[in-house]
Amino acid sequence: MNISPHLLTGINLIRMAYTIREPEAALADFVERFWTLQNDSGNDKEQVTIPDGRIDIIFSCSPNEPYLIGLIGIETAPSSHIFPAGSLMCGVSFKLSAVEYLPDINISGLVNQIQILPEDFWGITETDLSDFEIFCQKLSERIKSMMVPDIDKRKKQLFELVYSTKGSMSIKDLSEKISWSSRQINRYFNQQFGISLKLFCSILRFRASFPHIKEGRLYPELNFADQAHFIREVKKLSGVTPKELFKNQNDRFVQFSTLTDE
Repeated sequence: MNISPHLLTGINLIRMAYTIREPEAALADFVERFWTLQNDSGNDKEQVTIPDGRIDIIFSCSPNEPYLIGLIGIETAPSSHIFPAGSLMCGVSFKLSAVEYLPDINISGLVNQIQILPEDFWGITETDLSDFEIFCQKLSERIKSMMVPDIDKRKKQLFELVYSTKGSMSIKDLSEKISWSSRQINRYFNQQFGISLKLFCSILRFRASFPHIKEGRLYPELNFADQAHFIREVKKLSGVTPKELFKNQNDRFVQFSTLTDE
């Protein structure tokens, strides 16, 4: 896999290293990024994960802990966990459009949950985690080998519109644009992903507000009714107010700390 240097981004947290690699063009409709997070601080770190509309498969190794592979479904609320000292975690973040076309992935019952996968899942070993280049290459080849070539045209259009508008288009307008009834769209979302399209759009709007909040612009810039609605949505999805999220003490909110231009 040929990857240009500008597609690799490294971010230093508080004695923690986070690296992002964008997917090659053949995977761009399904994969958002490959990433790795390493805790070299010498201390356990509290991390808060907040909803971002992604589906992740994580590969994790920690001192005195068994090698773990997990599938994380859509998250609709913040969750706190401890990232032990000396831990290394690699992962791949998928767009929702990937789920239907990757036969090993089923997330309809995994809202705010993780499913532990077999240790030999997709052929990624614990040793592969020590070389991020190899990790990305092996995963990319495996994903490409499983992808179904025929993509439903309406679903493709739906996801293109939802992602390009960052969740700001109404369900009614989406339905009219792709000639697919709102009722059918919502049935598809609930059956396939375990949440409504309306909730997913709210999560995407929340995620799109990260850059504004990180710069200290603590007011709505997307499709929020008013300031009160903006604060309420941010607090519902992150557990804190926009002001507290902006402060992000000790890099607790990992997606916020590792924010890059999208």
